[in-house]
Amino acid sequence: MPAVRGDGMRGLAVFISDIRNCKSKEAEIKRINKELANIRSKFKGDKTLDGYQKKKYVCKLLFIFLLGHDIDFGHMEAVNLLSSNKYSEKQIGYLFISVLVNTRSDLINLINQSIKNDLQSRNPIHVNLALQCIANIGSKEMAEVFGHDIPKLLVSGDTMDVVKQSAALCLLRLFRTSQEIIPGGEWTSRIIHLLNDQHMGVVTAATSLIDALVKKNPDEYKGCISLAVSRLSRIVTASYTDLQDYTYYFVPAPWLSVKLLRLLQNYPPPDDPGVRGRLIECLETILNKAQEPPKSKKVQHSNAKNAVLFEAISLIIHMDTEPNLLVRACNQLGQFLSNRETNLRYLALESMCLLATSEFSHDAVKKHQEVVILSMKMEKDVSVRQQAVDLLYAMCDKTNAEEIVQEMLNYLETADYSIREEMVLKVAILAEKYATDYTWYVDVILNLIRIAGDYVSEEVWYRVIQIVINRDDVQGYAAKTVFEALQAPACHENMVKVGGYILGEFGNLIAGDQRSSPSVQFQLLHSKYHLCSPMTRALLLSTYIKFVNLFPEIKTQIQEVFKQHSNLRSADAELQQRASEYLQLSIIASHDMLATVLEEMPVFPERESSILAVLKKKKPGRVPENEIREHKSPVPGSTANHQEERSAAKTVSANASTDLLGLSTPPAAPTAGNTGVLVDMLGELYTSGSPQPHANNVAAQNAYNPAKFVCKNNGVLFENDLIQIGVKSEFRQNLGRITLFYGNKTSTALQNFSAAVTNPTGCIGKLNVQSKKVDPTVEAGAQVQQMVNGECVFDYPDAPSLTVTFTCNGTPQKLSLRLPLTVNKFFEPTEMTGEVFFARWKNLSGNEQRSQKIFKATQPMDNTAIRTKLIGFGMQLLDGIDPNPENFVCAGIVHTSKQQIGCLLRLEPNKQAQASNGFYDSPTTMDMFRLTVRSSKESVAVTVCDLLVDQF
Repeated sequence: MPAVRGDGMRGLAVFISDIRNCKSKEAEIKRINKELANIRSKFKGDKTLDGYQKKKYVCKLLFIFLLGHDIDFGHMEAVNLLSSNKYSEKQIGYLFISVLVNTRSDLINLINQSIKNDLQSRNPIHVNLALQCIANIGSKEMAEVFGHDIPKLLVSGDTMDVVKQSAALCLLRLFRTSQEIIPGGEWTSRIIHLLNDQHMGVVTAATSLIDALVKKNPDEYKGCISLAVSRLSRIVTASYTDLQDYTYYFVPAPWLSVKLLRLLQNYPPPDDPGVRGRLIECLETILNKAQEPPKSKKVQHSNAKNAVLFEAISLIIHMDTEPNLLVRACNQLGQFLSNRETNLRYLALESMCLLATSEFSHDAVKKHQEVVILSMKMEKDVSVRQQAVDLLYAMCDKTNAEEIVQEMLNYLETADYSIREEMVLKVAILAEKYATDYTWYVDVILNLIRIAGDYVSEEVWYRVIQIVINRDDVQGYAAKTVFEALQAPACHENMVKVGGYILGEFGNLIAGDQRSSPSVQFQLLHSKYHLCSPMTRALLLSTYIKFVNLFPEIKTQIQEVFKQHSNLRSADAELQQRASEYLQLSIIASHDMLATVLEEMPVFPERESSILAVLKKKKPGRVPENEIREHKSPVPGSTANHQEERSAAKTVSANASTDLLGLSTPPAAPTAGNTGVLVDMLGELYTSGSPQPHANNVAAQNAYNPAKFVCKNNGVLFENDLIQIGVKSEFRQNLGRITLFYGNKTSTALQNFSAAVTNPTGCIGKLNVQSKKVDPTVEAGAQVQQMVNGECVFDYPDAPSLTVTFTCNGTPQKLSLRLPLTVNKFFEPTEMTGEVFFARWKNLSGNEQRSQKIFKATQPMDNTAIRTKLIGFGMQLLDGIDPNPENFVCAGIVHTSKQQIGCLLRLEPNKQAQASNGFYDSPTTMDMFRLTVRSSKESVAVTVCDLLVDQF
């Protein structure tokens, strides 16, 4: 808004003051409506309004519009101001037109005519106002109308410098809208020669324009190289007194220097020896000046000097032909690694990542390894730590691989959640690429799973299995190591998957030791069975049938597992079918047939690394090509594999090396008839190249059960034939972050895609939720992510809602879901002794501090499953505390930003409860539970009780 002078537009100043003094929104609206009525009456009734009055009222309308109110009149008066010869009136007219007038307005012809008149004016101020208006609107219509006039203004010898400068920037704006606006032929040379203009402002604006033109047609504008080098040389060798008007804190023309250096990065090094030598001389001069003592202590001086330096280093890296310059650049950047400015450290790490890829400077980068490791561990800013990890990955080679991998593994235990997943991928790639001893590689991957199991993608554990299968020398070691890893009390599910597969194939190599006998191996694996997801259980069942072939002496034990009610009558169709068919296979097949069907897996054929592909997707353009060749990517549990298994089990055909553990079939691209789930990075979202699933499994796929996420953080939230929505969550005290994965399962793109998170009434002010926007288009077979951040301010009773809308094949779709962000996610488990627990339990005995419910069990009571759910709920399960060993007691603290709320829980199961025991009010023969929750805040006790009742 133009400045309001004390002697001009006093009415506008008074109006603005009145608006600022309004005490409420209603008072503001009332004052605005009064003013709008006054302006409307003036425009309609007073035919003698002069230019000053029109300007004042148009300014008021602009101010009202900028406050967020609609303006539906005054446009004609603004257009009339365009014909004024007074600068202030014409300026306000153009400002109104730029902000409020639509290009489809009825007045557009009048506006275009006024602009054309001003473009032909002899007054440079009027010409500039017209150019600025065109640039502000920047529509295709403007490009068509004025596309011939502006290039003429730009190259004409009669045009003033200040107008040329505006014309170049206006043309750049229109070029971004309509690339056909720039004429070719002789115009090309005339535009390029603007780099030789005497006026530095014209050169700066022209460089921006030429840079955009070069990106579209580099060959046509190749002549700009020598002129850009010549102009850069003049700037670099000039003193700050030579270019006094364009010197910024003792740095000559820093913005133009940066633009010229960027322009040269569009081309390879110059072919002309003279031009090339001059460019190298410029770059050396810039590096030399960077070493000089600063001429000012002002931050602006160092910022300007460093801006030119970093762009020069980017050009040196782009050329990648001058070893001396590359090494000097590396040494210069190394000095910034210990600089007190965070931004400089970040930029230095970023540029060194690129230098590490050059054969000339790779060794020079490695000299800074210790400082970079320190940056990874000690930096306060997570983005700088991320950049340090990227640089360690880039500088890694055979000489330092073991040290870098070990440092990254050590840091992984305390790394930020936001970078763990990428670090896991990088460690896995480096360990494989530089492994001279594959026992080391196996150790690294198993350590990865132990330290960051939730962040180990399917591709990572597929890969270790492929390598073990393809290398005879590591199979026995892998079996022994994974057997030892499985003995840990807390074992991640990915470790169970790796252990199940490797022991199923090579368990016989360690079976001679009594400590790892067949029976011990089986019991160890089966002790994890009930804690795993259905997909992992399916893999373990395949391991068990492999054991039948490897270890006939435990055949009876394994058959008992197949016969269990929870397997033969499982609600999961895949588990049910595997158990029944593997049982029959173990009964009817002879030993020779069994050995043929369950023959050891052959080696996997090589293919491009799926781990590298995932990393490239996360860091496009930043991952070196052709790093690893990999074998066929395994897909555990894919339906296609199960069909092969069933066929083999039924026909028992000879010479069939069936991969019963499901690692042989590569993922197929999703098709219209393919309802298998899509690839993602969650432990419970799987790759499947399978055909249509069985009819009895479709209902399960389309089911939506938000209650299951009360006790788990990761998994598939919703799935149907069109889309799969996966969830991955992490929480720390009162803060949480949820990553939503939207996978398109169709062969066509999902258009107009939107995912909105809203708080219910009961959560407003108590839970702050922020979500990032997602791309409006999800391509066929692709997946997009959405980050949702939550902050618990007070305890709240409900969960936010997630509304997903999109169009598929022209049909609009809408999904209303519940975001898995319940208050128990902010629990901190709390250890305490029995004495402390029951003392606090007694202190919280008031009716306003407890909530109790007695309810029927919805499924058979399984102590292992109950324990898993209570632990997943977020509280600390306290073993051996309650006098009745059948009962479960828990303790935890709900973290909010305002307070910490203690909470205690007691769950009392009663199997086949009878009326005579006095435990329940009504007679029953059903399994029953009594759940009692006590908290220092009644609302928390009620909410926790309500959430848990649905889990049992």
